[in-house]
Amino acid sequence: MRILIVDDEIKIREVVSEYAKAMGYECDQACNGKEAIEMVRNGSYDCVVMDIMMPELDGFSACRKIKAIRDVPVIMLSARTEEDDKLFSFDIGVDDYITKPFSPKELMARIKVVCERNSVHTNEKYIFDGLVIDKDGRSVTVDGEKVTLTPKELDLLIYLVEHKNIALGRDKLLSAVWETEYYDDDRTIDTHIKMLRKDLGKYADYIVTVRGMGYKFEI
Repeated sequence: MRILIVDDEIKIREVVSEYAKAMGYECDQACNGKEAIEMVRNGSYDCVVMDIMMPELDGFSACRKIKAIRDVPVIMLSARTEEDDKLFSFDIGVDDYITKPFSPKELMARIKVVCERNSVHTNEKYIFDGLVIDKDGRSVTVDGEKVTLTPKELDLLIYLVEHKNIALGRDKLLSAVWETEYYDDDRTIDTHIKMLRKDLGKYADYIVTVRGMGYKFEI
């Protein structure tokens, strides 16, 4: 699982990250709400652990925006123990609430619980400005308009997005997307990329040609 830890205190981020990695989780860190929103918008997380009181954007506001982008579980951390804060957190969609100081082991247990509880309801979407790629729903919209892709075009786009900012060779794309099918040249990939760019319209520039190698989805 991949966890995003959001807190303006680096010591807390490091402690939670250390325990999470010991549990086998991948971890990213953000120091404020605005940074967290962009990371969720451009990445895929199984859980967000977030402080309430932060600069730039508080945890409550960040949670609202994150939930609007993707239905990812959010666990709120706070030094505030007032009941109203807890109730407000649950009203805006927070999945769990832990007061500081807290036990990292207890936090790991709560992460596991909320992830298991939400796993059957996950609908993974990737959002880049007006381009929305619904992985589970197998659909793509451009500025609110649904575009029709062939199954392989969609598979190729999803693979590129899931490996964003990584240069991928044509042979790698062929083996990953077409699996056991074999092609003796690179025209299959080039043709599908050309069609994808046409379908994505003004967002075609996200797919970048890597000279002499292949392509990448660049953010």
